[in-house]
Amino acid sequence: MKRNLVELARNSYDLLVIGGGIYGACVAWEATLRGLSVALVEKADFGGATSANSLKTIHGGLRYLQHADLKRMRESIHERTSLMRIAPHLVHPLPVLIPTYGHGMKGKEVLSVALAINDLISCDRNRQLDPQKHISNGRVISKQECQQLLPGIPQEGLTGAAVFYDAQVYNSERLTLSFLRSAEQAGTVVANYVEVTGFLQAGNRVTGIQGQDVLTGNQFDIRAKTVVNTSGPWTNRVLSLLNQPQQQPQQQPQQQPRVPLAKAMNLVIRRPLCQSYAVGISTPYSYRDSDAIVNKGSRLLFIAPWRGKSLVGTSYAVWDQDPDNFKITEQDIQNLLDDINQAWPSVKLNQADVAFVHGGLLPRTGITETGEPQLAKNYQIFDHAKEELPGLISVVGVKYTTARDVAEKVVNQVFRSWGQKPPKSLSSVTPIYGGHIEQFEVFLQTAIFKQPYGLGQEVMGRLVYNYGSAYQDVLLYLERGSDHSCTPTDDLAVLKAEVLYGVVEEMAQTLGDVVFRRTELGSAGHPGNEALRICAEVMGAELGWSRSQIELELDKVNHIFNVGGVLSQEKSIGIETLNGPVSLAQKIR
Repeated sequence: MKRNLVELARNSYDLLVIGGGIYGACVAWEATLRGLSVALVEKADFGGATSANSLKTIHGGLRYLQHADLKRMRESIHERTSLMRIAPHLVHPLPVLIPTYGHGMKGKEVLSVALAINDLISCDRNRQLDPQKHISNGRVISKQECQQLLPGIPQEGLTGAAVFYDAQVYNSERLTLSFLRSAEQAGTVVANYVEVTGFLQAGNRVTGIQGQDVLTGNQFDIRAKTVVNTSGPWTNRVLSLLNQPQQQPQQQPQQQPRVPLAKAMNLVIRRPLCQSYAVGISTPYSYRDSDAIVNKGSRLLFIAPWRGKSLVGTSYAVWDQDPDNFKITEQDIQNLLDDINQAWPSVKLNQADVAFVHGGLLPRTGITETGEPQLAKNYQIFDHAKEELPGLISVVGVKYTTARDVAEKVVNQVFRSWGQKPPKSLSSVTPIYGGHIEQFEVFLQTAIFKQPYGLGQEVMGRLVYNYGSAYQDVLLYLERGSDHSCTPTDDLAVLKAEVLYGVVEEMAQTLGDVVFRRTELGSAGHPGNEALRICAEVMGAELGWSRSQIELELDKVNHIFNVGGVLSQEKSIGIETLNGPVSLAQKIR
């Protein structure tokens, strides 16, 4: 992946995508796969905003039974299968356990019926899948077995548990990047740190964008037959850059779609609260989903094992400010900790347990009677030709899991807007970067057995889970990153190779890009000052950074983890936000 802004400005494209999150990445891959010439720009780093705020769960949509929304369930189930097929190194089955209480809506009887319906609706979920990816049927277990699996779970009224299977993505940042790398290898021209500052218009028709290189300040134009806006929380701002069409006297002014927002937050907990199962546990306070046909009466918190830690979420709050002013407060963190402790008192969580915080903004449709945001449940595709602004399509996504499916529909709309029949989509069956693996377990064990460069089992496992079939490409950088004056450890040598790979092959521009999105080093908490300095030194040598630039990059990343900030290093918390990572010290008010 080469950041070539001259090429971006020189050529004209069939499609220009604004935004390099999961939706933009999927649209670029989908369009390129169907033969279009495509460009994509992202104002910060790829996948560094809302797409980084994830519980890492690829949902099959069991909860949609509350709404009797079988269509959305089928879409989610299909996309879960597709992702396990095309990214087998990154997406894996995840068993989920929900304790049952009494004999009402939270009882074994109701949940056993829900599991049976879910199995029936997803009867084809394992068709032509690697056996390691098979999703087993749901089942209910006894009170005793539940207590063994979840020691300390609240006992009053406990009758057992419902167990079903979903999927988890090992590294959501690399999944987004894998779609982009596939698109780039197929011909898409991509560039991070390019901000849209205006639109090119011929009359009312949109013909491209005006862009600015965030790193240098240089300005340039990019021309395209159609522009697709996947800028997420910045949708309103991007649309405000348009020159509005001239209205006839008898016409009403056209209203651009406005996307109200909700703040979402997930926590990374330093210790594993559950070992082999994710857990869904009800909060003690009442909650009513106004759109649900069947209401459980409370919100479900989700706790999942992840990289030896726990992911906990999600908390939501109304956000009505500029997305650039997004912040997570200390009180936000404490409120979610309080909710977890009330739902599962024996875990006794406090802020010292929090290793990292992921925050982002999601679309909402309204506000409940209790002041909570009512999250949008369905994606939206706006073809602005209906508003006399042909050449522009805006996409508002609501779910990481179904981004590929929405991208397929977006590209269909692009072809129809040109008066053409859309070619068949193949993205649900075409492996993306790193995904050329027939049987994951066989591939993993073979890679470990080969022990290239004498690397150990744990290191090889991490490489395969992050890079899949492309792990050998990373190892090619071992020699370049080695220091022949000493014998490097496995972890140190591979870390240097991954940093070089991220810079040379994957367009990393800042230390944060490598630490949080090209590698798994920092997305679950502070990796230690030594590891960060090694990354900065290797990256600096490759990019020609001065000593002061290296120190500046280290300062920026250390602020993310709040070293020396309002918390001690031992209690440091990193926050990944919509503008990239920022420190808790900066954001707590």
